[in-house]
Amino acid sequence: MNIYVNEITGIADAIVSMHMSKRSWTREKEIAIRDTCEKVLSRQGKILDDAGEEDLKKYEEWIGSLIKWGWRHITMLRFIDISVTVEGLHRAGQDDWDSHAARFNNRIIRSSTRLASFGYEMSDWYDGKIVPTDMALKYLGMNMPEQIEKDGEKYVKTVNGYIREDLKDSADVKRGLYMLSIPSNFIFKINLTEWGHVFKERNSQGTANPEVKMCCEAIADQIEEFQPMFNRELFLKIKN
Repeated sequence: MNIYVNEITGIADAIVSMHMSKRSWTREKEIAIRDTCEKVLSRQGKILDDAGEEDLKKYEEWIGSLIKWGWRHITMLRFIDISVTVEGLHRAGQDDWDSHAARFNNRIIRSSTRLASFGYEMSDWYDGKIVPTDMALKYLGMNMPEQIEKDGEKYVKTVNGYIREDLKDSADVKRGLYMLSIPSNFIFKINLTEWGHVFKERNSQGTANPEVKMCCEAIADQIEEFQPMFNRELFLKIKN
């Protein structure tokens, strides 16, 4: 399984939002915030190694204040979006992740078992832990018949079982034999406030599936690499 935090966006918007409630906002201040963020952050939202000391200090003060207030006033943190691509989480884990689709504002697209075909594949976490029946028989040198008959119908051999001959090319039918251990790829986007909730539910201290917890923790690591103040302490603190 590979995890990729692609970008973190909306940080300047979140900082600007912090100045609105108490009417400390001015257009000049907003432009200064945006200019500083452009100098300090890469296009992907990562702090630049060569950021100027003065600009970085200003930026860190703003982020510190944003976190100070944002964990309680969670609308401010909703301005910050995190884009993530996940490669190879097993399909059952993908279903667990999908349970948070509302937290993503439904911004999640995954590999379809209808539009794509799968062979004898499994995620890294399951590899070495289970052996599908077809593969076990192959290892034992036992050959399964290429065709069987049942109730007067012919069924042909395919991955993990048999399909009625006239339906052997139907994607909708083929996926009925896929195992939940198959690897699934997906991309999703979530704001920082909602990420706090997902992290609380799926982190290593919870009861989620082990591979799902690994996925969650890897995302948290990479978010902190982008923005050191966006860390586990904050994720657990956000009131959501």
